[in-house]
Amino acid sequence: MQTPDFFLACAQRVLLAEAQAVAALVARLDPAFADACRLVLASQGRVVVIGMGKSGHVARKIAATMASTGTPAFFVHPAEAVHGDLGMITRQDVVLALSNSGESDEVLALLPSLKRLGVPIIAMTGNRLSTLGQAATVHLDAWVEQEACPLNLAPTSSTTASLALGDALAVALLEARGFRQEDFALSHPGGTLGRRLLVHVADVMRQGDALPVVADTALLKDALLEISRKGLGMTAVVRGERVRGIFTDGDLRRALDRGVDVHTAAVAAVMTPDPATIRSDALAVEAVQLMEARRINGLLVTSADGRLVGALNMHDLLRARVV
Repeated sequence: MQTPDFFLACAQRVLLAEAQAVAALVARLDPAFADACRLVLASQGRVVVIGMGKSGHVARKIAATMASTGTPAFFVHPAEAVHGDLGMITRQDVVLALSNSGESDEVLALLPSLKRLGVPIIAMTGNRLSTLGQAATVHLDAWVEQEACPLNLAPTSSTTASLALGDALAVALLEARGFRQEDFALSHPGGTLGRRLLVHVADVMRQGDALPVVADTALLKDALLEISRKGLGMTAVVRGERVRGIFTDGDLRRALDRGVDVHTAAVAAVMTPDPATIRSDALAVEAVQLMEARRINGLLVTSADGRLVGALNMHDLLRARVV
């Protein structure tokens, strides 16, 4: 049975080999990389990424990264392309073809059709003089000295290098397009970043009949009943539609400590005046930040002209998965 040191040594060799393969790409970057970027930016279509075997798996990831960072892209399996999927590629597209050897039969079989379409081809290979490398409009050098596999057979360092070069291309295009966090969020509405950048206070606040509110002329007991009915742990205190204060569970405890009679006291005498509020069009994450800064658990929500329109607490934000 092998020792833990054996496995750790193997892992270290692999990681070092792959790190060196990626680092070596930096010195070999040339104007062809800029040419590839310009081809994509000038295209009126999409980037069609193709690759076979392990290169195909890397190609899928590169296509997904591009699509989520502002460059419309999708993967086409080369074996399926010759059986009809080639129709997915239009004259306005750019093809990014991956093959470490540059001699993958399934990829080379597409070249005549791509040439007839007049589609620019960006080849990412480990051999500039390969059939694919020479047929390409632009060649990106993904050559590695040796695979991390001790047999120098299993695609390891070469796939890592191709993946890193694909990431470099996607990020360069992202920066050239001026792609922002907000744009990224639109592509990831179900993710944490999407929720933080897309969910607004108006999307999660209590409003209408669910909004706890009493007039500033109300008695404390009326405020307590409103809190109980609405279950938010607080109620807004208003004059007309304008916020005068907020009455919370904490205000109740402080009032009881002072011996206030809950049946006769006016809520205006025990409320917190001029409370923190937030606009309904603010991002929900801003509500989180305001609550944390003020060390409070609830907020009243106002419209652009200062009218009370809603309320929310930390539980509402937790349910919306903003926190």
